Amino acid sequence: MKIAEVRELRTKELIERVAAESARLDQMELQHSISPLDNPAQIKFVRREIARMKTILREREMNQQN
Repeated sequence: MKIAEVRELRTKELIERVAAESARLDQMELQHSISPLDNPAQIKFVRREIARMKTILREREMNQQN
């Protein structure tokens, strides 16, 4: 998901997505520790997706304070 697509989402949807992606990341890391994933770069991709969403949430939080 690109940053423009993330910005289009509502705040509530972003919070839900962050929770879902965090659960997905935990599951992927657990699976990877048991047996290697076909594409371990997926972990890095999901981690960056979560960071993008959290960044947008933080920007919105800062805008509301001002």
